[in-house]
Amino acid sequence: MRLLSSAGFTLALVLSAPAIAQGRTAGSDDDVHTGGPIIVTAPYVRSLDILGNVSVLEGDELARDIRGQIGDSLTRQAGVSATSFAPGASRPVLRGFSGERVRVLTDGIGSIDVSNTSADHAVTIDPLTVERIEILRGPAVLLFGSQAIGGAVNLFDRRIPRKVPEDHVHIDAIGGYATAADDRNAGGSIDIALSPQVVAHFDGSWRKTGDMRSGGFVYAPGLRAELLDLAAEEAEEGHADEAAELTEQAGSRGKVANTASETWTAAGGLSLINDGGQLGVSVSYYDSNYGVPSRPGTEHHHEEGEEGEEEEGHEPGEGAVTIGLKQWRADLRGEVEMGDGFFDKLRIRAGFADYEHTEFEGDEVGTIFTNQGVEGRIELAQNDRGGWRGASGVQYSHRDFNAIGAEAFVPRNLTDQFALFTLQEWQTGPLGVEAAARFESTSVRAPTLGIERDFDTFSGALGANYELAEGVKVGVSVARAVRAPSAEELFSNGPHIATQAFEVGDPNLRREASWGAEASFKLKTDRFNLSLAAYSNWFDDFIYADATGEEEDELPVFQYFQRDARVWGFEAEASARLAQIGGFNIVADATADMTRAKIRGGLDQHAPRIPPLRVLGGLEAQGERIDARAEVEWTDDQTRIAPFETPTRGFTLVNASISWRPLPDSRNLTLSLAANNIFDVEARRHASFTKDYVPLAGRDIRLTARASF
Repeated sequence: MRLLSSAGFTLALVLSAPAIAQGRTAGSDDDVHTGGPIIVTAPYVRSLDILGNVSVLEGDELARDIRGQIGDSLTRQAGVSATSFAPGASRPVLRGFSGERVRVLTDGIGSIDVSNTSADHAVTIDPLTVERIEILRGPAVLLFGSQAIGGAVNLFDRRIPRKVPEDHVHIDAIGGYATAADDRNAGGSIDIALSPQVVAHFDGSWRKTGDMRSGGFVYAPGLRAELLDLAAEEAEEGHADEAAELTEQAGSRGKVANTASETWTAAGGLSLINDGGQLGVSVSYYDSNYGVPSRPGTEHHHEEGEEGEEEEGHEPGEGAVTIGLKQWRADLRGEVEMGDGFFDKLRIRAGFADYEHTEFEGDEVGTIFTNQGVEGRIELAQNDRGGWRGASGVQYSHRDFNAIGAEAFVPRNLTDQFALFTLQEWQTGPLGVEAAARFESTSVRAPTLGIERDFDTFSGALGANYELAEGVKVGVSVARAVRAPSAEELFSNGPHIATQAFEVGDPNLRREASWGAEASFKLKTDRFNLSLAAYSNWFDDFIYADATGEEEDELPVFQYFQRDARVWGFEAEASARLAQIGGFNIVADATADMTRAKIRGGLDQHAPRIPPLRVLGGLEAQGERIDARAEVEWTDDQTRIAPFETPTRGFTLVNASISWRPLPDSRNLTLSLAANNIFDVEARRHASFTKDYVPLAGRDIRLTARASF
């Protein structure tokens, strides 16, 4: 995995490193922990340093942290948690935001799947095929859509090549094994120069896991108590076998049933690259089958059969829920050099995807979800004119979503969105100023309900930073963001088998609007880096789903509400070079983050599924051919909970890793051995819907090999 960025292909800026979890810059010996630069790929702007907060994951660090889903691959990063619904479905949570407030992008446009509609739906991007991940926070991410108010995760691959291989052929490969889930994985890609200007690309990946093994109890204390109460009731009624089964279930340790998965991908691309720009296309396929664990002690009530007779309810274990998913996707990227006039480059980026997944209950088909979508954007990047530069463009997306089956909780719906956006920057001496604006026109309609909602929204942001002294910079930004409600928030009304909830939308939802403010401080020296950011958002008509305490079809009802809210928190990162011993630099680093969220509107209650305070600290020895690292991650209890939500106990994870580059004078081959959760503790993410019965993995020994030639 390496960064493919050069003049004429992407705009790049060297940003000061925000400390911990940033990988080495490809092709360089610089390391973020030692104060070296990070190259941030920014296809739409020259910098996100004023209005945004950027973290980068690539190289050896990306290889070490790769998991089956992108959410679980990023949780060491500042301000990042994950939905962790199951090992086969996990999406990033940024600053407490998820779903419709976090965009997962591939090279600047959406993943065009349905992972934002429900936590049990997987993201259709295999991290094994990714060479670089950028995590974008703050108001600058409005360039990617109002759905990115919480942030965006932008993943880069080489499916549309950006450069001609110097040696005509370039090969990347990665593979590994992990013990906690018997995880076997491999991925590889090849770029071939068919001519001095034409490059072909092929890649593929495969991952297969068994049921994940947890540390400690499988079920959380509250759920274990419920199972023991049920066991006592069964015993009183004379059902000894049922009582024994529930008692045994309450004491379950080890493997989490129905968490196995298998995923494979394949892709090919072609690019024409010359001095005038580039034009490329790619076609890819994603296929995944994964289990969705069931909450114990609950029953699922089926709809009536074809002859009008009600089918019997049953325990979830009798018909394990699994999801079979596939997506075909085609992408296009083009760039035209426009010379030395007002505009520097014209860029085009577009993608089309045909997505389908089936939710099985045992061998029976439950519900089929389909999604056909297209997204594209065109932008003009300006040449630097006396410190003034920027980018402006248009964006369009269309989604045709349908759910077919007895438990289709949302009707067929179509969403069209058109947007205009701009970001302008001005730099003079120590002062930098950025302004961003975005207008969106959104249409959401459900033909079977005869409902169509249209929304026009305007969002904007203004920020400035000032260099107080060399390596010392302060910044502040304010933003106004407005988001149209999604089809799921508007039209949901039915049982959802995989989430084991009866979901109810509100077709009368209004636009969600917020004012946001952020302040930052960055210090960078040869031996020490520090980055601090504090943020706050004040929402009008915040849209959220919460349990009502009622049941429908023997399922808990989750309903979408709309009230005022406030979200605030901080992120802190620091690193220091402590000493040089032999050929090793000894570096210490630390990360801390916290988010608080309150629902106002007369309720004054905590928002659901907000991650608690987390602190991570590490000590690393960095050498020419060997790197060794030990770290401790402490997560606080989460007792600030919404009604009908359960608290989550905190945990402490101890991890260690060592990487070896066996080839002298080369980083082309890296072998890594990592031990995660060394003391096999019980750990749960509060942001997860399933955290009470799907804990995190127990002790996990991971061996990874990564090659690039």
